[in-house]
Amino acid sequence: MTQAVTLLLGVHAHQPVGNFPEVIEDAHLRCYKPFLETLYAYPEFRFAAHFSGWLLDWLRERYPADMNLLAQMVKRGQVELFSSGDTEPVLAAIPQRDRIGQLRTLNDKLAAWTDVQPHGAWLTERVWESSVVPALAETGIRYVTVDDYHFFCTGKSADELDGFFSTEEDGQRLDLFPISEALRYRLPFSPAHEVVGYLENLADQDHTAAIYFDDIEKFGIWPETFDWVYNRGWLKALIEGVLASPKIRTATYADFHARNTTRGIVYLPTTSYSEMNEWTLPMPAAGIYSNLLASEKAAGRADQHRPFLRGGIWRNFLTRYPEANWMHKRMQSLSARLAALPAAPPALTADLYRAQANDAYWHGLFGGLYLPHLRRAVWNNIVALEAQLDALQPRPALVAVDLDFDGKTEILAHTAQLQVAVRDDGLAAAHELSSYTLTHNFGDTLRRYHEHYHDKIASGPSEHNGAGIASAHDIVRFKHPVAAADIVPDTLPRVLWLDELDGIALTDYQPAAPAALAFTRPGLVKTYALERSTATVAWQCRGLAGHRLTTRLNLAMPSCDGFLGRYVLADGSIPGGFGQPLDLAEAAALTLEDGVLGGHVRLQSSISAEITGRPQQTVSQSEAGFEKIMQAAEVSFTWTVPADDCTIRLQLTIAPSAP
Repeated sequence: MTQAVTLLLGVHAHQPVGNFPEVIEDAHLRCYKPFLETLYAYPEFRFAAHFSGWLLDWLRERYPADMNLLAQMVKRGQVELFSSGDTEPVLAAIPQRDRIGQLRTLNDKLAAWTDVQPHGAWLTERVWESSVVPALAETGIRYVTVDDYHFFCTGKSADELDGFFSTEEDGQRLDLFPISEALRYRLPFSPAHEVVGYLENLADQDHTAAIYFDDIEKFGIWPETFDWVYNRGWLKALIEGVLASPKIRTATYADFHARNTTRGIVYLPTTSYSEMNEWTLPMPAAGIYSNLLASEKAAGRADQHRPFLRGGIWRNFLTRYPEANWMHKRMQSLSARLAALPAAPPALTADLYRAQANDAYWHGLFGGLYLPHLRRAVWNNIVALEAQLDALQPRPALVAVDLDFDGKTEILAHTAQLQVAVRDDGLAAAHELSSYTLTHNFGDTLRRYHEHYHDKIASGPSEHNGAGIASAHDIVRFKHPVAAADIVPDTLPRVLWLDELDGIALTDYQPAAPAALAFTRPGLVKTYALERSTATVAWQCRGLAGHRLTTRLNLAMPSCDGFLGRYVLADGSIPGGFGQPLDLAEAAALTLEDGVLGGHVRLQSSISAEITGRPQQTVSQSEAGFEKIMQAAEVSFTWTVPADDCTIRLQLTIAPSAP
């Protein structure tokens, strides 16, 4: 008689730190709540769930009755809760001390809530590096889930992957469950009876387990899934079909782990799921890799050869996007400062952990790094943490260091209210301008990159005509109209005080002295000065009378193109919002007011200038389709140099809004 196959079904629930409350509420009402209510009605259907700690806190505070259903399911043995880093960091990308701290934070939270200590952990984006094993083992985690792709890269076959394996690092053991890609692509997109038939076929082939662990958001938030999963009854049909089948049984990972033994030792390569390995590659490498996979698929060799065509690794995002790398290295440096304190205050540790949330550091199918509010949440915590550390442990007012390991020295100068970071890369421009008063980095922008998926734009929208519903990977959708000009990549970074002379970018500035905020080039000496909440940039001009000098500031304004952001002129008039073009033929002052920020930036020139303002936008993809996102208000001051020996000054002052 055929033995039953054990369905190990796990769902992962996460919302980025800093996500809009209305987005999380919508996710709960369309996904988390109906999923839990549906499963609660079938106590014999066992499964696993992971809620990132930040999201769990949010939901328990706002929807206690709904989350109590989950707690009850845990206590009756129906659900096993998995742990992770509390704010959902990529464990491999944070220091060892923070891996342990993040894991213990959520472990303790779950144990206090349910009286059950977690022994399984979700790895963010299934990013595997063996260096994470000691932290997991030290915090009581016995097993994690990773993709079957990880195992294929070691030479394992699909038929072998119906149980768990063991690995070790420095003698510390961790067990590994391989998630089935075949199931990931079927749930919830294939009809329920087809999924049940697939599972029964595994039983007929004497497979011990069918292993699934993936985003719960696929069950209600992805396009078309709410109607499919709940209104049209897909989830109930799946549950009832599984429970009715004599060939399928359900179990928690903990129960299966206790009843079975390891399939043996395995050492996995540094990797993530296969889509991630493509997303992390820059162009043109991403295009070459994608074409290679397509050619292998056309030749019928895709399944056989894909494990040996791995693409990139998650950390490549930090090389692809200097903005992510700078944010990451600033976070790491503050972690080191915090660890050096005799006793770290809990509030500071919480700021650090929120700054380690993964979403804003990378970009794939979803917005991630491209979404300003997610980057802003990370920077809010970085800036707040740094201000508190400075109060406890003052640092020098001026520091020169290659903080992001790019071979260029960054000069960081600060007051109690303001910090500017200028990179010695020939541009003499600032790539960070942080206000400690407003806990905001006005340099938190993103340049336009050539992304691999931009090549899909020319093909236009596509449709899905198969059975079931389409995965978000399959259809080309457009949330906003996108023109060819919208995806032209930037040749220079989107920084502050980026200079041009007669329309030509100045890229040949040299430091006037070591570790000083002064830079020179023929005809110009450019200096920065900070006083309280004001930064003053001065250009000493020699022999340039009649030439046109332009400086451009890409200012990250939280209101973006929303109605709470606006330009204000010296006479108090409002010519428009940040999403609208601004053209002033002659003016010396401009204020950018931002209601979301709760503050303003005032720009004051020593002489009149031609002032322009433009929204700087990028094009990215999300589950809803291609969208244009405003990253910064690009404000330019252009002066006609009045004399061969003169100095032009531009003063920038940041202040909170009046009460």
